[in-house]
Formats: sequence, C-alpha cells, structure tokens
Amino acid sequence: MTETLIWTVAALILVGVYLSWTAGRLDRLHTRIDAARAALDAQLLRRASVTQELATSGVLDPAASIVLYEAAHAARQAEEDQREVAESELSQALRAVFGEPEQVDVVRAAPGGEEAAGELAAAVRRVPMARRFHNDAVRAARALRRHRKVRWFRLAGHAPFPMAFEMDDEPPVALADRPA
Repeated sequence: MTETLIWTVAALILVGVYLSWTAGRLDRLHTRIDAARAALDAQLLRRASVTQELATSGVLDPAASIVLYEAAHAARQAEEDQREVAESELSQALRAVFGEPEQVDVVRAAPGGEEAAGELAAAVRRVPMARRFHNDAVRAARALRRHRKVRWFRLAGHAPFPMAFEMDDEPPVALADRPA
C-alpha cells in the first residue's frame, strides 16, 4: 500500500513537472512572439519613414513622390486590422516607383541620394526578415498550442491565439540588389 502511494505521488510529481515545463516553454514562445512583433513593427515603421523622407526630398518626380508619400502615410496611420493591407500597398508602390534601376540611379545622383538609396534598400531588405522571424515564432507557438495537453490543462492561460503577419513584402529588384 505504501509503495503504491509513493509511486502514485512520484508519477503525479513527474506529470506536474512536465506540465510546468510545457507551460514555461509556451510562455517563452509568447514572449518571443511579442519581441518579434516589436521588431517587425520597428522595421515597418522605419521603411515607411524612409519612404516618406525620400518622397518629400524633391529627388523624385512629382507623381512618384505622391504615390510613395500616400502609401507610406497610409501604412504609418493604418489601424491594426488594416495594417497588413496598407503595408502590402506600400510594397507595391515601392515596386512601381523603383521597378527600374534608372529611378534608383536618379535618386543616387541627387545630393544625399546615395545615403537615402542605401537607407531605403536596407529598410526594404529587413522587413521580410523581421516578418519571417515573427511568423516562425507564431508557427512554433501554434504547433505547441494544438497539443491536447496544452488545451486540456489550459496551459496557454488567457493569451490570445497568435496570428501571423501576412503581407506582400517583395522588395523592388533595383533596391534588393543594392549593398548596405
């Protein structure tokens, strides 16, 4: 009788430790998602800011400046539920304006243009990386949250189900090939 009780208590302790470890892992994944989302937001904001700065610099033709400025402004001011669409539209505007290498050459030829083109190229290259890191963290958390033990024992607590950030983040070819 005593031996059975000891084995039962030992098994319950092991199950408790395992559940605690799983809950800690899930918590770390949610923390990683928050950090990756903050990094993604920073990169998206940086890209929109650099785009707005370039659009108002007078280096581009008026039509391209208006297209870029409006898309960047919409991306910066978008509500959370419309953010993916606004950021995708900014990517499309960047591809439309900088689809030709000649446009990048015009920017580079202007005073301070080399630095502006380099900064924009770096910003458009960092957005896909930041989005990939965020979506990888979301994918890992979702996979763990789908396990029965997590659902049955409610190890996720009240944390919302993580959502991936889906947007068109294809950089313009003329900017993607530029060295940082």
